[in-house]
Amino acid sequence: MLRVGISLGLSWVVFVGAAAADSALFPCPDRLVAKVEFWKQIFSTYSRNHVVIHDTEDPSRVYAILDFQREAVRLSPGELSRLMKRTERNEIARIRAILERLHRHPDSTQLTVEEMRIRSLLKSDPHPDRYRRAAGKKRIRSQRGVRERFLEGVQRSARYLPRMEEIFRAEGLPIELTRLPLVESSFNTHAYSKVGAAGMWQFMPGTGKLFLKIDGAVDERLDPFVSTRAAARFLKQNYERLGTWPLAITAYNHGPAGMARAVREVGSSDMDVIIDRYESRTFGFASKNFYAEFLAAVEVHRDYRNHFGDIRLESELSADEVPLGHYVSLRSVKSCTGSQLDTLKSLNPAIRPAAVSGKRWLPSGYRVRMPAGRSQSFRDCYAALPSSAKLKRHPVFERRHRVRRGETLSTIARRYGSSVSTLRRYNRLKSSNFIRVGQVLKIPGASRATASAPRVARSSSPRVHRVRRGQTLAQIARHYGSSIERIRRANGLRSADHIRAGQSLRIPR
Repeated sequence: MLRVGISLGLSWVVFVGAAAADSALFPCPDRLVAKVEFWKQIFSTYSRNHVVIHDTEDPSRVYAILDFQREAVRLSPGELSRLMKRTERNEIARIRAILERLHRHPDSTQLTVEEMRIRSLLKSDPHPDRYRRAAGKKRIRSQRGVRERFLEGVQRSARYLPRMEEIFRAEGLPIELTRLPLVESSFNTHAYSKVGAAGMWQFMPGTGKLFLKIDGAVDERLDPFVSTRAAARFLKQNYERLGTWPLAITAYNHGPAGMARAVREVGSSDMDVIIDRYESRTFGFASKNFYAEFLAAVEVHRDYRNHFGDIRLESELSADEVPLGHYVSLRSVKSCTGSQLDTLKSLNPAIRPAAVSGKRWLPSGYRVRMPAGRSQSFRDCYAALPSSAKLKRHPVFERRHRVRRGETLSTIARRYGSSVSTLRRYNRLKSSNFIRVGQVLKIPGASRATASAPRVARSSSPRVHRVRRGQTLAQIARHYGSSIERIRRANGLRSADHIRAGQSLRIPR
């Protein structure tokens, strides 16, 4: 591992330019220039094998850059991750110790080269306790580079941006806002966060349900265009409430109520003033930097050739959409589109595993996306479907499940594409903790052969999944309605970190 103990060598420039956003709508105050340039470097210069150790309040103050490129070649992903985390902790402790020594002996003439370098980084700070303040618990932070992920986001964005810009224009919003998914998800429609945000716009369930359909059959947070329309409306509401785009964009991360409270308490709607003065337990580093990240993303995307070279962009998505007039199984939809299941799943990422397996039917009103040119043949086939395959209400199926050792109501609900609250209510359970081994639970919405629900063939053999770049075991488990532990045991993995791109995993049923 190479430690580079120098600053980023950032050159501060005024943030202007057409695609760099209209400066009247998206201003970049002097206090934010350093933050914007910092994030440009993180997005376009530093790879996932670089770690930048920096000050949280002044990102131009970079204490060290840790380079793990060589280690990445010889170590497994799990080993590399552990090494990086351990080295990050040690480096932060080392820097903090130097700052504390400088606080005790600020005018010492007997300093090491490293101590003199770090002292020079703080020479412009006039505060008498600058070294002790800089050594604070929340002041030294590590940030990994995301060049590879951002590059993939730029490539993927070309698939969606033309239509996304149309949606934002129709809502009367600046099209620069369509670059926000570069910060949120790198335009990954299947992105999930640790706290439950999903899709390219990273809607949390609570906010998503205000604009989108989220149930056992579909999760519209994962649909690139439906979620874009929802994001446009949410951003528009934020702007109408808060009055400026810096506040509205930050509210996308921190919440509109939180930003309204910040304006009241600080007495200003200027973003740089709020960042400097507003104090709140929830208004942390992510919220303070969200607007700067957006500005940086817009600029890097605009100049992507200068940052990444002549890269290949994905082709614009070309597909037909037809709204369903009834509850219909995916099997019936597939037969009418004449498409392979993988093609339908790719074009309709909002369809959840429960609908793929037949446990749930697609709802009335859902807009099925299919290969371009097939809409008329689909309508003809759909019209010819028997009445048993097109229902006004979701068919009620019921299945029985015998509780096995180690199972919880949560794992059972996830397996059947249901929810804990639904299973509790359906089985009249007093609490989600009151289940026992051997108990038989009724599972609503689970498929069973009926006249109106064609049987979906189930194989007893495990499914096989080939790991894609950037996927985690948690994402794979969630996609198949399984658990990390079951997949780990089925594949003899020592830990959830021991997977790699291209690896084939057995997914137990």
